[in-house]
Amino acid sequence: MPISEDLRAILVCPQCKGDLRDQKDPERLICDPCGLAYPIVDDIPVMLIEEAERIAKA
Repeated sequence: MPISEDLRAILVCPQCKGDLRDQKDPERLICDPCGLAYPIVDDIPVMLIEEAERIAKA
């Protein structure tokens, strides 16, 4: 079951409050300005900065 549209509409990066984009493989939410990827575990987004993976900024 994917993230509900209502929840997805209000999710923002907890660090910069910016928009997130979806990534399918692996499933996670990406904040391009911060260069952070927030994992989605069992269809639940883990929106903790300390749990995010640092990725190359776009």
